[in-house]
Amino acid sequence: MANTSLPEKTSSTANDPEITGDSEGSDHIDHGETSQDRVDMSRMGKVQELRRNYRPLSALAFTVILQGVWEVLLTATYQGLVDGGPAGLIWSFIWTWLGMTTVILSLAEMASMAPTAGGQYHWVSEFAPPSIQKPLSYFTGWMSTLSWQAGTASGPFLVGTLIQASAVVMYPDSYEPTAWQGTLMVIAVTILVWALNIWGSKGMPLFQNVMLGVHVAGFVAIVVVFWALSPKESARVTFLEFRNDGGWSTTGLSLMVGQISAIYACICSDSSAHMAEEIKDAGKTVPRAMVGAYLMNGVVGLVFIISYMFAVTDVPAALEDLTGYPHMWVFGQAVSPGAVAALNTIPIVLIFAGTLTFNLSTSRQTWAFARDNGLPFSGWIAHVDKKLQVPVNSVTLTCVITILLSLINIGSDVAFNAIISLNVVSLMITYVCSIGSVLYRRVRHPELLPSCQWSLGRWGVAINTGGLLYSLHAFFWCFWPEGTPVTLESFNWASVMFVGVSILSLLDYVVRGRRQYSGPVVLVEGYKAQ
Repeated sequence: MANTSLPEKTSSTANDPEITGDSEGSDHIDHGETSQDRVDMSRMGKVQELRRNYRPLSALAFTVILQGVWEVLLTATYQGLVDGGPAGLIWSFIWTWLGMTTVILSLAEMASMAPTAGGQYHWVSEFAPPSIQKPLSYFTGWMSTLSWQAGTASGPFLVGTLIQASAVVMYPDSYEPTAWQGTLMVIAVTILVWALNIWGSKGMPLFQNVMLGVHVAGFVAIVVVFWALSPKESARVTFLEFRNDGGWSTTGLSLMVGQISAIYACICSDSSAHMAEEIKDAGKTVPRAMVGAYLMNGVVGLVFIISYMFAVTDVPAALEDLTGYPHMWVFGQAVSPGAVAALNTIPIVLIFAGTLTFNLSTSRQTWAFARDNGLPFSGWIAHVDKKLQVPVNSVTLTCVITILLSLINIGSDVAFNAIISLNVVSLMITYVCSIGSVLYRRVRHPELLPSCQWSLGRWGVAINTGGLLYSLHAFFWCFWPEGTPVTLESFNWASVMFVGVSILSLLDYVVRGRRQYSGPVVLVEGYKAQ
């Protein structure tokens, strides 16, 4: 008997206005979509509700700014310096970038096949084996939603603590940073992000283009300081002397644990996929933006990490800097305290821009999952303001979650970091599920893969296999603590958070999801109900 839950190549469902949303055409709202966008949305059974005001350059800028590789390598490489040192950071960045390339290529093709804000959970629903489409898609949706929500909270936290770091440099004898001050900064940044992403949405593409220029100019300014003013370590030490300050049994194991810094710098190129319903000609523009941004950030990141690591002449001193940020120590070896604060303004501005962008991508992913009844209170979360053409409630919910998470930091930065650790782990499992699903479909039913404008062609199986294996590799190493012996402060709470969220999603599926969530595949052109 033929499997009845696989989409076929032809069907009349695309002509049903109740499924495709063609009835919305009577409202005569100009969303800026192309004819190919309408074809793609019709095939997926989705209604065009958001304004498509992103073009190729702004889509590229959006992805570059959100991923912010050199900014992450500057401000978030503490663990890599502990486990591996400068040499470990350089080489782990190289192999991580190469490994993640297969992941990005796989995601880019799926974003062309099904250009929807849902991203991974939609792709799982459409491409996974029919027997597990619904529960696996539901699990992936929860993991993707919580991953992006946790990641969104990290941006304002970085902005706030970087501002505090500048204050420490300028007033070392009189200012002592506190958790509550950092939390107030997070709240202030989040409120500003909320306002800009709702009422400033029309200007976001232009803002992204401007910030792309700032991203490049900031990179040049800081690298020039490293090259011209910073003391330099020898090439032999920088490239060949690996450190094991985490107390691991071997340097090799320490290096594997420390690669999390490089992994963190290379994720989130799928951000533009979650903006697909606001990008003109998304089936072509989104994958090009994903791959283009990844290549650009990879080249810039490699130059940056090598330049930065040459300037780290005393690793213990950098790690023990009063600000908590090794790069502030490096700046201090090259320029005056005032200039250190001025240089630190560059990543502060760019990480704020990345926070704006992160909120956009997160709110759209959350909105899409709610649109498919994947979340509690889905009707409210999925509401779109018809005048603004913005999912206002989803943006608001995302900002509220960020503020609530920041309050935890007042009582315990350990608890706050535990939640933030969910970002990388859960994102990796969504890569595993979605790439594994398209690989299954490519091997077992290649004739049922949707046609697309950006295809891997005959290299698809090899690249998907590489992406699946690398995602599993990264997922495994994301759970390791910073060092041994393990304490409450050094324990990697990602394992606890991942299991907890998995149980929570399972309970919600049993109680609510299995009745209310069908998965986006049921709207896809050619789907047949059981």
